[in-house]
This record gives sequence, structure tokens and C-alpha cells, in this order.
Amino acid sequence: MNWIKNFVRPKIRGILGTKKETPDNMWIKCPQSGEMVFYRDLEANHFVVPSSGYHMNLAPDLRMKMMFDDGEFEPLEFPDVAIDPLKFKDQKKYTDRLKAARTARDRKDVMVAGYGKVNEMSCVVAVQDFKFMGGSLGMAAGEAIIKSMRKAVAKECPYILFVASGGARMQEGILSLMQMPRTTVAVQELREAKLPYIVVLTDPTTGGVTASYAMLGDIHLAEPSARIGFAGARVIEQTIREKLPEGFQRSEYLLDHGMVDMIVHRHEMKETISRISRMLMKQPALAVAKESAPEKAADQSNAQSDETLAPTSENTKTDKNLEADQVPAETAPAKD
Repeated sequence: MNWIKNFVRPKIRGILGTKKETPDNMWIKCPQSGEMVFYRDLEANHFVVPSSGYHMNLAPDLRMKMMFDDGEFEPLEFPDVAIDPLKFKDQKKYTDRLKAARTARDRKDVMVAGYGKVNEMSCVVAVQDFKFMGGSLGMAAGEAIIKSMRKAVAKECPYILFVASGGARMQEGILSLMQMPRTTVAVQELREAKLPYIVVLTDPTTGGVTASYAMLGDIHLAEPSARIGFAGARVIEQTIREKLPEGFQRSEYLLDHGMVDMIVHRHEMKETISRISRMLMKQPALAVAKESAPEKAADQSNAQSDETLAPTSENTKTDKNLEADQVPAETAPAKD
């Protein structure tokens, strides 16, 4: 029936000039519970299913607006790299796949990064777009990660990376694998500058990305039920010929086994990252910083009022003389 839906119906609509009454994405099915969720409700909830709490894939633009104060930040521009240096072709040419991905996602490659304020603290935030060729790591992504990390070093601020990737980009072969040690060197530059590197592992994080910069952070956060691993669970089962435990390669399993520091709900992600960044940068907590300013101003005003009200030695003498002059005559001592 797909040919009727995909070919015949659009042709009939085109001939009759009728428009669809409802968009295709008006209702979204939750992969975990199977519940149908209204798209606008899902969008308003940052693409977290209200009933089940399932975290759906979040577009990089929405992620950046959610992280930065008032959604404002300075986008980072990345250098151009060679396109299809290996002249790779499978069922389609690599250049055709890349062109289709750029048209669909309206960006040059997988990485999006920006510099701005996260709860009044300067930060560089980078996000991988999984819907751009599976968030695969290639030369362009490697250059973007290196430049954004060096931006954090130049600005002396924390670096936050949201990871979502299927691994290295096979169409670039060894050139994509070379990005693993190159990004590792950039991480080392952050450490030498003593700047925090916070990694947020989202669904999915696998392959060569997991084997490189995704697991080199100072703090590793993860969204609930995110798939995190190197090889796929089915490949592991076929290799070792054993049944894997339930929830294997999920963020909760990794938290229990010490691979992840915290599991953070998407609604609490900004506040958690801000609190950790301030702690690692040895800055006061945001609530304390906001309260200290008015308290300091109040202390200064009280001190000034105390100074104006405090009597000086000259004023004290004058007041005593006035009191002596105003003593009633009846109480004055009689003269002989």
C-alpha cells in the first residue's frame, strides 16, 4: 500500500489542488510506551515524552537555545575541509550523500558550536547532530571540535560537549580515524589550561567517538536511557556467545558500573552544568552570587547611616554644655 500513499494520493491532490488538513508530524509515537503525543506538547516539553519521560532526539539549534541565556550566543565558524578525498562510492556517491544531508539539515556538517552565557557564566557549547549522517566523525567534525576547544582556551571558560554519534565516518576511511588522536590532543590543551571539559552523552553514543573524546571529559553526564558503548549489543552477543544483561549499554547500567558520573534529566541539564562549571572554576554558586550583591550594598548603607548618627567628641561637649545651661534655677546650689 505504500505506492498508493506515496505516489497515487499526492498525484490526486496535485490534480484536484487540495491541501492536507494536518501535517505529517502532528502526532508522534513514543518509542518506549507506544503512546501518541501531540507534537506541540512534545516541543513545549523539550522533546521529552511527558508520561514516560523518554528523551527523544533534540535538534542542535534547540539544544543551544535551551542552554544559553535568552537563547543568545555567538556561533562559531569552522574551516572548510576537502570533500570526498577518497572518491568513495557505495550505493551512492559520498558527495551525493553529503549534499543530501546538508540540504536536509541546513548545515555544512555534523557539529554546531557557540560561545555565550550559561547562567551568567561564559561557556563554549558544542553539539553533534545525529540526524546528519548519524552524527559520524569526519574531517569537518574533527576540525570543528578542535577549533571550539581552542576557543574555550582563548576565552578561559568551560567547554561543554553534547555527544550523539554512531562513530567514525566510513566514507572518509583513515582520514576520519585520524580525528580521534587529533581531538585527544585538543582535550589535552584544555587540561593544560586547567579548564573544565564536561561531556553530556546522549542517545546514541557509540563507535570511535566513544573510544576518543566522548570518554575523556572531567565530568561525564548522560541523559536517561541513552545508549552508550563501542560495538553494538548484537555484535557483542554474537562474539562472546552469551546473553547480555538487561539494560546493557544504557546510561543507568553505565552509572552503576562507574562509567558515568550522573544521569541528568533534560529539564535540569542547564542548572546542573552551570553548578558543576562554577564549582570547577572555583566561582561562587549562582544563588550566593546574586544574594551577596544586595547584602553588600545594604551593609554599606547601614555603615554610612551609623557614621552619620554616631556623635563626635565636639558634639558631645556641646550637648553637655547645653544641658548644664538648661538646669532649672530651683536645683541650682544656694550661695551663702
